[in-house]
Amino acid sequence: MTPILTLTLNPALDMATTVPCMVSDEKLRCTDPQLDPGGGGINVSRAIHALGGETLALVALGGLTGDRLADLLRKSGVSFLGITGPGETRTSLTVTEDVSGRQFRFMLPGPVWGEEDRARVFYLLRAAGKPGGYAVISGSQPPGVPVDFPAQLAQAMAGMRVVLDTSGKALTQAVEQPIPDLQLLRMDGEEAEALAGRPLDSRSDTADFAESLVRRGVARQIIIARGADGSVLAEAGRRLHARAPKVTVVSKVGAGDSFVGGFVLAMARGEDPGAALVQGVAAAAAAVTTPATELCRPDDVQRLLPECTLSTV
Repeated sequence: MTPILTLTLNPALDMATTVPCMVSDEKLRCTDPQLDPGGGGINVSRAIHALGGETLALVALGGLTGDRLADLLRKSGVSFLGITGPGETRTSLTVTEDVSGRQFRFMLPGPVWGEEDRARVFYLLRAAGKPGGYAVISGSQPPGVPVDFPAQLAQAMAGMRVVLDTSGKALTQAVEQPIPDLQLLRMDGEEAEALAGRPLDSRSDTADFAESLVRRGVARQIIIARGADGSVLAEAGRRLHARAPKVTVVSKVGAGDSFVGGFVLAMARGEDPGAALVQGVAAAAAAVTTPATELCRPDDVQRLLPECTLSTV
């Protein structure tokens, strides 16, 4: 299998709990929290591990929270290399309201990075990267880094097939100032509509916008998630859609990361992009059926695969 490297510079110790009802100005009695190592790249590695693949996760860790997160990673079986990060690794909290099933997600910003912190990352990337392998940059960027930091990271991984799944200003920058030789850029439907400046109501609308980004050289492959409708992939000469199966949504946490994990694992195993798109959609659908911060389960992915039909757009 082609090597897969994931990068998580702003990880989080994910805590998930439930309360009977969310009420302001009252003490809310929570259930015992579920703890998981979190952050985009970590979740991608966890999903790939669950599906029988292997990765090396580069993770920035700081303080006692970072130590606890590292211990959870060891117990999960995910291979990782810790990078000394500034300050204290952040914590995130997901609270589910029993009476309604609604989820409330509280995301802290994380410690501020300086120039020395960035230099350590570039050094390790050059040492750990393997030409021809996949490198996944996923999740939020830490405070203090420049908006073009993903481009700088990609440059440090020359020769690798870089996959970028980010949001906000970093995503806008990657579209307006394309990263040379970027293999894949993934975004959700709302992000795509904001970038396009118009609604993308149909699969064809989404494929048109994705194809325009490929033609502009933003990435060789563009994937746009369409929520319950599945995902669209555009690359040179091909536009594909994989339909999402109908499932009962329990928690949406980690669905996008499970998609990236399923897709990249299939590509690393030599699958066609169409088959990889199907596996990614099945993994995302499986993830939303699990509680709290749990990701996709392999049995669920296999069960849902036949329902994720592939078509051209």
